[in-house]
Amino acid sequence: MTILSIGEILWDVFPDSVRLGGAPFNFAVHAHRLGHRVIFLSAVGDDERGRTALERAAALGLATEFIQVAPGRPTGSVSVRLDAEGHPDFTIHRPAAYDCVALDDRQLDRLAEVRPDWIYFGTLYPMEGRAREVLRRVMDAVPGARRFYDVNLRRGCYTPELVRELLALSGAVKMNDDEADLFPDLGEAPSVAITRGDRGCVVRIAHDRAECPGYPVKVADTVGAGDAFAAAFLHGLAAGWSAARTGDFANRLGALVASRAGAVPEWSPAELGVE
Repeated sequence: MTILSIGEILWDVFPDSVRLGGAPFNFAVHAHRLGHRVIFLSAVGDDERGRTALERAAALGLATEFIQVAPGRPTGSVSVRLDAEGHPDFTIHRPAAYDCVALDDRQLDRLAEVRPDWIYFGTLYPMEGRAREVLRRVMDAVPGARRFYDVNLRRGCYTPELVRELLALSGAVKMNDDEADLFPDLGEAPSVAITRGDRGCVVRIAHDRAECPGYPVKVADTVGAGDAFAAAFLHGLAAGWSAARTGDFANRLGALVASRAGAVPEWSPAELGVE
């Protein structure tokens, strides 16, 4: 399966460390580890953090062909604070380089040649009007690709109108239980996963629905756990698994990542029983 992930690459700035992240980037890394071909479309600044981000992305196995350099814009960053249970609060600093992705006709043709099976996107990136237009142009360039919307709301970085616009474009949706309460109509997509923290998840694939219990782990931090869950959810969809099997697999990967520090900690498919 080939996946095009579009959106933010940024540095998670913790009180004691700085780690590369951004939901579409994290998702791309986890999907790559699950054996899928992933094209990641984003931008970094012409600065030290940008150069380090490109090196880190390549080291994690992602092709950097579509990670652009946006002169005059800083590489994205977000300040992260964790509560006593490891749950994060984010302060996002914008404008950032990832807001400035620009695609000409040649680049769009190149994306069309890749023939992605799925396009992954969230809410943060298309909050900016220019970015929303880029997302639309990409979708128009690869009309055969299915669309996976990871809602992933961040304080001050969404509007109800935008969320519903993106939902209308989507064939699969992943959200958490708080988001499901805010937007109960999000569950209308053909395939839906609702994460519920340590209580597991609810998954619906067409008319197949399952409630899947979580896996208790000692939480290091939950940054990136939802992105890992999203990659595993899409993996199950692509494999044609049942809702129960897909939800259980996604819960296991989300728990594994939550038990280790960082959004893309080291893990191998063998730990999940995937060859």
